[in-house]
Amino acid sequence: MSDIDQAKEAVRDRVWRLLEREGAVPEGSYGKIPGFYGNEATAERLAELDVWKRASTVKANPDWAQLPIRTRALQDGKLLYMAVPRMASLKPFYLLDPALLSLLPEEAAEKKGAEQIARRVGVDGMRPVDVVICGSVAVNRSGARIGKGAGYSDLEVALLIEAGLVTEETTIVAPVHQLQVIDEEIPETEHDFSVDLIVTPNEVIQCERRQHPNGIVWEDLTAEKVEAIPVLGKLARAQLPRNLI
Repeated sequence: MSDIDQAKEAVRDRVWRLLEREGAVPEGSYGKIPGFYGNEATAERLAELDVWKRASTVKANPDWAQLPIRTRALQDGKLLYMAVPRMASLKPFYLLDPALLSLLPEEAAEKKGAEQIARRVGVDGMRPVDVVICGSVAVNRSGARIGKGAGYSDLEVALLIEAGLVTEETTIVAPVHQLQVIDEEIPETEHDFSVDLIVTPNEVIQCERRQHPNGIVWEDLTAEKVEAIPVLGKLARAQLPRNLI
């Protein structure tokens, strides 16, 4: 584990313990994207913003913490892309069209509901994304963030950037509990992305510094990680020199 990885893990540990100690999350939240109490209020606060009202397409993680926002997206008539857990498909996103739902929005927005009714799509079947909702363990007011360490959010965003679907016009949002907003520096690497907005049950924080990768940072991925994610394996093989195929 690198020094940066160790520093990130120390931040995660402190925030997870703080959330549990303060009763801000259900028992057993350590090690996960925190499904914090008050996540419904973050959805309501986000829905009041012009950036949300203007958006027609939203991409979100499948974590429970973001369920109220995914539900609100469908209720507000927005096309919702929801990441397939662990990107375990050549088409790593669920497409939920509010005009075609056979379940209530709150059911369709759940992982089980999406798996049941949503069509899986790859980047070639997606529209440009207006708002990205990313699960986070910790964020600071400059926009640096840390997930739970698996790296899927980074890869999802990098894949969409490389496909031209996440651009400078896209707003990246971290909905979190107030205790997840920390004052200290968060170490970052080339593949990390920052967020533009932090939304808590209590406030909206506009982050001025923007850091996005140009796409997938292949040097940061192990061969095992690439082969475990079908779409990355396909892209990697497509990039091999023809005489090596």
